[in-house]
Amino acid sequence: MWAKNLLLAALCLVGVLAVAAGLLRSERLETPRSFDPQRSERPEFREVVQQVNADFQQQWQSQQLQNAPPADYLTVARRLSLALCGTVPSLEEIRALQRQPEDVRLEWWLSHLLEDRRSSDYMAERLARAYVGTENGPFLVYRRRRFVFWLSDRLQENQRYDQLVRKLVGSQGLWTDSPAVNFLTVTMTDEEDRRPDPIRLAGRTARAFLGMRIDCLQCHDDRLGNIELGTPDEPRGGQQQDFHRLAAFYAPAESSLLGVRDGDNKYEYQYLHADKPQAVDPEPPFFPELRGSGESLREELANWITHPDNKPFARATVNRFWALLFGRPLVEPIDDLPLHGPFPAALETLAEDFVAHGYDLKRLIRIIAATDVFRADSRADFEITPEHERAWAVFPLTRLRPEQVAGGLIQACSLRTIDANAHIFARLARFGQQNDFLQRYGDTGEDEFEDRGGTVSQRLLLMNGELVKERTQENMVANAPTRVAALAGSNEQAVETAYLCVLSRPPSDDERQHFAARLEGQQGSGRNQAMEDMYWVLINSTEFSWNH
Repeated sequence: MWAKNLLLAALCLVGVLAVAAGLLRSERLETPRSFDPQRSERPEFREVVQQVNADFQQQWQSQQLQNAPPADYLTVARRLSLALCGTVPSLEEIRALQRQPEDVRLEWWLSHLLEDRRSSDYMAERLARAYVGTENGPFLVYRRRRFVFWLSDRLQENQRYDQLVRKLVGSQGLWTDSPAVNFLTVTMTDEEDRRPDPIRLAGRTARAFLGMRIDCLQCHDDRLGNIELGTPDEPRGGQQQDFHRLAAFYAPAESSLLGVRDGDNKYEYQYLHADKPQAVDPEPPFFPELRGSGESLREELANWITHPDNKPFARATVNRFWALLFGRPLVEPIDDLPLHGPFPAALETLAEDFVAHGYDLKRLIRIIAATDVFRADSRADFEITPEHERAWAVFPLTRLRPEQVAGGLIQACSLRTIDANAHIFARLARFGQQNDFLQRYGDTGEDEFEDRGGTVSQRLLLMNGELVKERTQENMVANAPTRVAALAGSNEQAVETAYLCVLSRPPSDDERQHFAARLEGQQGSGRNQAMEDMYWVLINSTEFSWNH
């Protein structure tokens, strides 16, 4: 019997030592398949990054603005993780990143994130807000979750973005077997004809794929000069018929037992001041010469949207992915780009590269992430003014989205990465806890890039909510604070580990000394409580809730 007890004690000791060693390093993460240490030096990559950098340098010089120095690699890594996965890096990931050579750390990190299923899942949810909104829609003919899963699969395999959009606009079939048609069926009503709504689809198409707000033309001509169409040489104001000619492309779409199909339905509309409805022929609102052929009107529309010479499509895509990475679009609002300009620095450079390289979203993300603007610090040794922020001379500070707050909180309280390889119990716990938190915290809705201040209820939820309590309370199995308190080799190491977990950075000397003193002499439950208190302070700090 004593031999069995000795063996059990030895196994427990090995387990404890292994977990303790995990505070220092991790070998679980493999080298990403797409990791290329020489990527940034390849001419076709380096030249476009340098051009974007030059575009901004020229703007700063013309405005006589200083620009911020580069941020440290952990700050940039946290930005990327929040933008692409909706969470902070895990301690395990940070240790793996620290083992990489300094000059390729961010290339390694971005490759790791882009191959992680968390990234495609999170980006799919963000894009779905632009494509189908946030509501559940008509249950019988719409499956939002199925749509997001399909979209995530396409992003994971890095399907060409023009092909993805053509699928959304032109698909046929059942909303379960052909998930792309949910782009159409979400607009269906409970009326007898059960047809997708051409008017809603026209507005969604213009905003999501062309970055233009022309839906106000539904009711009247533009009398305020807010919408400019035509050509650069002969610009004109938007007219009511421009919107309804776009809507007419969707008129044949109808629902049947076989799903969405195209029939022979024609589009009619009664214009303002007209005596009766009239037939409306489909026509693009601009660049009609780019309209090509297709097996259906919707395919014609899809081919026009994604035509290489239809620059609004590429500009809108660049602007949206810039916003996903920075928390703020190059052109605000995100879906109101001018047709003929003027455009901000770098937008045209990135749009042209996006088209030239096959509408490759992952390349677009890599290019943006490699620029001086993205890697700039949010702080500087000069006074930062609103002009600096508007010109991107410093990295813009934005409040984290609700799911980023929840995802970051849950990951910060776990030493291991909660990804597709995590234990099923850890993933289920995260799913349930995050959904419950979001219901209480509130969702940003479709207009997710509108500037919103925090609320008192949101602050109270972080201070006193169940999620914070559950994830920081004494629990050796599930929660990082308890494990760090028990397994860190010293008080200083415990403080550093907590800072890396929550804020993705090491503490300053003053912070290290302050919290180490709080842990001094603490044992057992008292030490666990002191570590729990430190986690609570860090989670409720302003730094945790912002993207810097």
